[in-house]
Amino acid sequence: MNKSIITLLVVFILQSSIAKTQKIIGFYDKNTGKELTLESSFDKNLNKDTIGETIRQLSAKPHHLSSPGDKENAEYILKLFNKWGWDAKIETFYVLFPTPKIRILEMISPSTFKATLKEPALREDATSAQTGQLPTYNAYSADGDVTAELVFVNYGLPEDYDILNKMGIDVKGKIVIAKYGHSWRGIKPKVAQEHEAIGCIIYSDPADDGYFEGDVYPKGAFRNEYGVQRGSVMDMSFYSGDPLTPDIGASKDAKRLNRSEAPNLLKIPVLPISYHDAAPLLEALDGPVAPEGWHGGLPFASHIGPGKTKVHLNVTFNWDIVPCYDVIAKIQGYEFPDQWVIRGNHHDAWVNGAADPISGQAAMLEEARSIGDLLKTGWKPARTIVYCAWDGEEPGLLGSTEWVEEHEKELKEKAVVYINSDGNGRGFLSAEGSHALEPFMDEIAKQVIDPQTKVSVFERARAHAAISAKNIEAKKKAWDEKDLKLEAMGSGSDYSSFIQHEGIPSLNLGYGGEDQGGEYHSIYDSYDLYRRFKDPGFQYGVTLAETAGHAVLRMSDADELPFDFTYLVKTIDSYSLDLMNLVQSRRESTDLENRIISSGGYAIGEDPTKKYVISPVKPDVPYLDFSPLQNALHQLEISVERVNTLIKNNITANSVSVTFNRSLYKAEQQLLIENGLPRREWYKHSIYAPGFYTGYGVKTLPGIREAIEQRNWNEAQQQITADAKAIMNLAEYFNALSPGGN
Repeated sequence: MNKSIITLLVVFILQSSIAKTQKIIGFYDKNTGKELTLESSFDKNLNKDTIGETIRQLSAKPHHLSSPGDKENAEYILKLFNKWGWDAKIETFYVLFPTPKIRILEMISPSTFKATLKEPALREDATSAQTGQLPTYNAYSADGDVTAELVFVNYGLPEDYDILNKMGIDVKGKIVIAKYGHSWRGIKPKVAQEHEAIGCIIYSDPADDGYFEGDVYPKGAFRNEYGVQRGSVMDMSFYSGDPLTPDIGASKDAKRLNRSEAPNLLKIPVLPISYHDAAPLLEALDGPVAPEGWHGGLPFASHIGPGKTKVHLNVTFNWDIVPCYDVIAKIQGYEFPDQWVIRGNHHDAWVNGAADPISGQAAMLEEARSIGDLLKTGWKPARTIVYCAWDGEEPGLLGSTEWVEEHEKELKEKAVVYINSDGNGRGFLSAEGSHALEPFMDEIAKQVIDPQTKVSVFERARAHAAISAKNIEAKKKAWDEKDLKLEAMGSGSDYSSFIQHEGIPSLNLGYGGEDQGGEYHSIYDSYDLYRRFKDPGFQYGVTLAETAGHAVLRMSDADELPFDFTYLVKTIDSYSLDLMNLVQSRRESTDLENRIISSGGYAIGEDPTKKYVISPVKPDVPYLDFSPLQNALHQLEISVERVNTLIKNNITANSVSVTFNRSLYKAEQQLLIENGLPRREWYKHSIYAPGFYTGYGVKTLPGIREAIEQRNWNEAQQQITADAKAIMNLAEYFNALSPGGN
C-alpha cells in the first residue's frame, strides 16, 4: 500500500473519530471531523513571529488617512493578498478629512502661558522623532479663534452640566475644559455646544490616563505628561462615514453636502492637550471648589471658574477631500459564491498605530496567509470569503461605511456575517455581536486555548469576570456562568454600518485587559512600546487569528448557518424588562424628589454669598404601555421555536436548502426600522445603536430607552410601537419559513 493511500486512511480515521466525539453547530455529523481537521491545519500555519514582523512593517511610518505611508501600507497589503492566492484590489473613495493649519492655546490672564501642543521624541522609541506625524488635534473641530473665561466641566457630560446649573454656573460664552474619559471624546464638545460654550479643550488627566495607573512611558506603558490623545469629534450619533455623503458611497463624482449642511460637524473649536499643558490652566482657575468626584490626579485643588482665568483658543484647518484606500480581497466560494463571509480590520492610524490598529490588522493578515496555505492543499471554501483592510476608520469609520453604502443592495442579498477586529493585546477575550450568534461564539471560545494559562479563552475570561466582580453575589454569578455572553454592539469600529445601518449579522472580537497603557492615539503607539508592554512575543495575535479565523472557516463551510434565534429572543426580552424597571425606578425617584422639594426644605448651593438655586418640581412620570412589545416578543418566541424545529430536522436529515440558509442570514434585516431612529435616521436597527450622548457606548432598544432618559414620554410610547412592529416583522418572517406558520 503506497504512502498517499495510507495518509488518506489515517485522515479518514481521524476525522471519523473526531466526528463521533464532537459536534459543531451547523455541521452534519459526517462533516464535523473534516472541519476540525481543517481548523487544526489552519492553526498550525499561524506564526507569532510573522505577526510581529507585520506589526513592525506596517507601523514603521506614520500612516494617517491619505498620507504617503497610508498609501504604501495599502499597496503592501494588496501585494500580500495577491501573493497568498486571493483576488484582491483597492477600492478608493474620496472623503472629507481636515488637517490643522493653526493651533494656538494660551492663557492671557491672570498670568500668561502658551501651551506646547507637542509630544517630544524619546530615545527609547525609534519612531517617535519621525517626520510626517499628524500634530495633536481633534479632526472635525470647527475653525475658530475665540477668547473667553475658562470653566472646568469635569468629564463634560450632561449630568456634569446639571450639577453646574444647580451651582448657578453658566458656560454660555465661555471656553470649557473637560477630562478625557467616561464617554467618547466627541460627546464633550457636543454637550458644550448645546450649552452655548464657544470653545472646548479636552485633556488627559493622570488619574484616568497617566501616573495614577502606573509608570509612564518610556519606563512603563502609561501616558506621560506630554502625551496627547488625538481623535475625531465628528458626531457619529447622527451617522458614520464621510460627513458630506450620507447614505451614498463617496465616489469621485458623488453628490456632496455643503460642509455647513452636515449635521454631524461641530460649530465650535476643539483642541486636545496633555496634562502638562492643562496643569497651568486648571491651577489658575478660581471660583467654587470642584464637587466630590471631580478632582483629578494633578497636585492641587480643582476649582471650576469662571472668573479671572481667560484663555485664547485658535484652530483652523485644511478642509480637503482626500483618497481613502480600502483593500478588498476575495476567495470565491465553490458551492455558494453569492453568500459572503466578510472579515475586516482597519489599517489607518493617527500616527504609527502599532496597537491601534496594526495589532489587529496583523492578526487578520495572518489568517489570510494561513487560508492561502489551505488553498494550496486543494481546499476551497463553500461560501465566498471577503477580507477587508479598511482605511479612514480613525476619522469616522470612513472606509467601511463608504464601502457598505456603495455596495448596499449587493450586501443585503449576499452578506452572511461581518466579523470585525481592531486593536489587540495580552489578556481576555472580548466579544460583541448579534445575539443569534451567541452559541456559535460560545463553541469557538471553549475550543481556542489561552497562551498563558493553557485553558480555553472562555474559561480565562470567566475567571477574570469572577475575580473582578465587586461583591460575592456578583462573583458567584460570574463563576456559575456556563456559556459565553455576547455584549451588545455600540460604535467605535468598522462593524457599525454593517449591523446598525444594514442589519447584517456582526461580531467584534479582540483580546486585552493585561495590555493597559496610555499610548492611545499618540506618537508613542509604536512598535517599541507594543513589543515591550502590549503583547510581548505576539502570542495574542495568534490567539485572535485562531478565534476570528475559526469563525470565518465555520461560517464559510457550515452546512446550515449557525444562527440560534432563541438567544436573540431572550436578550430582547431582558432589554424590555430592563426598560420597564427603568420607568418604575424613574417614577419612584421623581415622586420622592417632588415630596422633598415640596416640603420647602430643599435648596442647592454651598456659597453663602451667592443666591441659592431652588430645584423645581419635576413632572410626574406617566405609565407607559409596554403590551405591544410584550405581545410581539411572545409571537417571536413561538415563531423561533418552529424555526428551531426545522433547523434540527434539516441537520438530522442532512438536508439544508440554499434558500433556507439565505433566509437565516437575512433575518436580522427584519429588525430594521424603515425611517430609522428619531433625529438620526441613518441608524435603523431597532435593538442596538450607539447612544446619542454616549458615542461608542451602546443603547439597547435605543428609541425607547433614550426617550425615557430624556423624559419624552410621548416619543417613548411611539418607539414602543415602532419596536414592536419590527419584532413582529421578524416573527412573521419566521412563520413564513416554518411548517404550520401563519
